[in-house]
Amino acid sequence: MYYVTDTTLSERFPIYTRANVGEVFPDPVTPLTSDTGLWLAELGWRDAWERMGAFEHDEFPDDEFCQLGVVGGYGYLNASLIRLFGERAPGLSWKDMDEQFFGAQPGIPDYVEQPGDVRPDLSEKLGETFAWVFGQTSLDDLTRLTEHRRMTIEVREQRPDLTTLSDGELWERYDRYVHVHRELFAEHLFTTYMATVPVGVINGVASAVGRPDLIMPILSGIGDVDSAEPSHVMWELSRLDPASDEFEAGFADFLHRFGSRGPNEWEARSPTWETRPALALAAIDRMRAAPETASPVVHHAERAAQRAAAADELLGLVEADAATHGQLAAAIACSAAWLPGRERTKTNNIRLIHEMRMPMRELGRRMVERGVFDEVEDFGFVRAAEMDTLIDGDAASLTATIRERRAEYATLGERIPPFVFVGSTDGPDSWEVRGARRADTLLTDQTLQGMPGCPGQAEGRARVILDSNDPTALEPGDILVAPITDPSWTPLFVPAAAVVVDVGAALSHAIIVSRELGIPCVISATDATRRIPDGARVHVDGSSGLVTVLDG
Repeated sequence: MYYVTDTTLSERFPIYTRANVGEVFPDPVTPLTSDTGLWLAELGWRDAWERMGAFEHDEFPDDEFCQLGVVGGYGYLNASLIRLFGERAPGLSWKDMDEQFFGAQPGIPDYVEQPGDVRPDLSEKLGETFAWVFGQTSLDDLTRLTEHRRMTIEVREQRPDLTTLSDGELWERYDRYVHVHRELFAEHLFTTYMATVPVGVINGVASAVGRPDLIMPILSGIGDVDSAEPSHVMWELSRLDPASDEFEAGFADFLHRFGSRGPNEWEARSPTWETRPALALAAIDRMRAAPETASPVVHHAERAAQRAAAADELLGLVEADAATHGQLAAAIACSAAWLPGRERTKTNNIRLIHEMRMPMRELGRRMVERGVFDEVEDFGFVRAAEMDTLIDGDAASLTATIRERRAEYATLGERIPPFVFVGSTDGPDSWEVRGARRADTLLTDQTLQGMPGCPGQAEGRARVILDSNDPTALEPGDILVAPITDPSWTPLFVPAAAVVVDVGAALSHAIIVSRELGIPCVISATDATRRIPDGARVHVDGSSGLVTVLDG
């Protein structure tokens, strides 16, 4: 099945992956997002590559997607480019990028050098950028991130009464901010790749001295992770009487500050905590039954102490090698800026996208009243070129097309797109159905090997949850087993004893947040949601990445 959002794919850079993008676009991409935000994100990615010195703009086609692609409605990242960045970057390799972005997923071919890959001039530029990276040791040093945070908060604070705007003004507001999104997305990508620099050094040194167990603790408990902040506030709200005035006022303030968050939050059509407060209330309710020992503040303090101890231990192991010791010390110091910095850039983007979402929801509400839309969110199925017809033309002529697109979107949403492919895929008609169980379901005493995500061990009842929209099945002390997690899942981490995720890697958004919250976590546990029996008692070792079924 071909979907209206599908794009051309690069022949020069043929490997595509759902790694990372599956966290922020777990569902198919809607036509409006594809026509507007996705293309500007493509351009923003190119801006980031050029800024860091990894690529030049003329290495990419002028009017075709390359960094991004959409197949069967699902968004993909170009893995060939991510690997080539690793090959061109001093001190990194394509294998380093695989480990940080893909994790331990099967089916990823080895890198094969192509003509034009080796660029000593760009490697030199990257080296200069990396030298600057090591000098930034706190979020305060990353001034662009702070300015973007201030700007996006100001946009929220100054949001007008959208009901007073005309249809055309609502669309103009969306269009204005989607162009700002290019700048913010470029900053997000730049920060993401700069975060690989300290992680790469820490990985390399720890592995070289035979202590890979120190890597995860050093990358945990850093603090200042914007994506984790809502969970801290939710926890405080969960300690209040839900019928009290204090809770009502606190929850209203929570929605004002964090209402942009929610499932599939890069997609303007998707609900958020502001548009569907029940999502946040349900997560707070799950926390309410959790004991005080589950407090994210307590867990963070434990992880911060472990980070300091692990850093001291690893530095002590290389103390005799002054050069290695100095580089490692610099990497540990700057990781405190770049890892939370990546989450800040993401939060800045999400806040802006929400200010694009809200005027379109008002336009959608009006179209429902006029009988043009069946649902407020149907604006997502209108293409950018059709907006003139919707606003100033025969809007009703679009209704049938919108219904067809919504039906196709729902059909695609029932499929599991391949994690990685080279060149092309067989298409969604051949993809597996979401939620289907595997024949090799784990039995008592059987294990599933993933990758360490956040250190620690836990035992509990496995709860396989495929959608963060409904957290009610999860009880405090349960083991959350999820397919792929964006930050909308992180409130579920707080009452959970541990988290197991089908996919993920060192720089996955949710993994950074789980380390901040101090929840034992296993990533790249391939097909965990289809092999771990729901309700089974399991043991999770976040330090080794091993999940064991104790009682199926």
